[in-house]
Amino acid sequence: MTTLLFIFGTRPEAIKMAPLIRLCRKPKSGFTAKVCITSQHRQMLDQVLDFFEINPNHDLDLMKPNQTLFDITAKGLKGLEPVLNEVKPDCVLVQGDTTTAFIGALAAFYCKIKVGHVEAGLRSGQKYSPYPEEINRIMAGHIADYHFAPTERARQNLFSENIKDNVHVVGNTVIDALHLGLSLIKQHGEKSYLKHFKYLDFSKRIVLITGHRRESFGAPFENICRAIQTSAKEYPQAEFVYPVHLNPNVRKPVDKFLKGIKNIHLIEPLDYPYLIWLMEKSYLVLTDSGGIQEEAPALGKPVLVMRDVTERQEGVDAGTAKLVGTDTNVIIKALRELFEVPEVYNKMAKAVNPYGDGKTSERIRGILLQ
Repeated sequence: MTTLLFIFGTRPEAIKMAPLIRLCRKPKSGFTAKVCITSQHRQMLDQVLDFFEINPNHDLDLMKPNQTLFDITAKGLKGLEPVLNEVKPDCVLVQGDTTTAFIGALAAFYCKIKVGHVEAGLRSGQKYSPYPEEINRIMAGHIADYHFAPTERARQNLFSENIKDNVHVVGNTVIDALHLGLSLIKQHGEKSYLKHFKYLDFSKRIVLITGHRRESFGAPFENICRAIQTSAKEYPQAEFVYPVHLNPNVRKPVDKFLKGIKNIHLIEPLDYPYLIWLMEKSYLVLTDSGGIQEEAPALGKPVLVMRDVTERQEGVDAGTAKLVGTDTNVIIKALRELFEVPEVYNKMAKAVNPYGDGKTSERIRGILLQ
């Protein structure tokens, strides 16, 4: 039987790998599926694994205070060597653009093991935006043997880099995870979710905010906060909910500009199931996250992307997302349109999500079986 080794280390990777792992661990799947986590993130990773009931076979436990990219890369690469020697997988699967994805692909290459790259081919075209993800994804892509591209645009990006063999357009597993996650929530009941957000009035419009990108730290992030501050005061009848990232480069400006405003709720980072439940209840999403640019449109939620460029241009082209950058006035104007112009809101909310139909994991499994 073919042995697969899934290597990942962050919450977004875990979310996007979960439906594929669950599928490949089913009886008669055709695979022996092993999981190695680097724990590049720790707490945020663990809660996703618990929610999706995935038990890792190996844990490198890399995370430490003030870790650097040098730490993760060097320790992770060395830590994977004995795991690969023990498991001897037929194929290693990595996801996306994290440092773990890059070192997972590189370690497999050193051992002459085939690599499958889930969510392959995304490109912003700018070396340092997003940083270091753009280069991580490019390097993993040039190592990989199987390329599971979410969209036709992603396939064309690979073709332009002369990566043409075993490139498959399959959609994005994040949509599989979203549907799976919401179904698990409904199975277990939503009472705890309503209780968790008891401070919110769901008869009002909910604006969900996430923002933490490294390239926005400093003045750009302060501009974002000023835009949220102004908009919250302009629309006191709306509820602005911001799960604030733990990074002090995020917390300091958020506290400075947004703390104490009655209809802005600054809360701790949300576990994945609470995040997608709240997203489903929201009116719109303001974000710099990659995954949310894919998830929110699947729920019919317009997305304003607080970045100057995105490697997920398909959503912008389809009309599900709009790039607003970090300019205070541009963000305010875009929020105002979605609040006040029904035609603008409905056009974004009803645009077709380009990222898949929830069957991506089945397609990947079928390709790997061949």
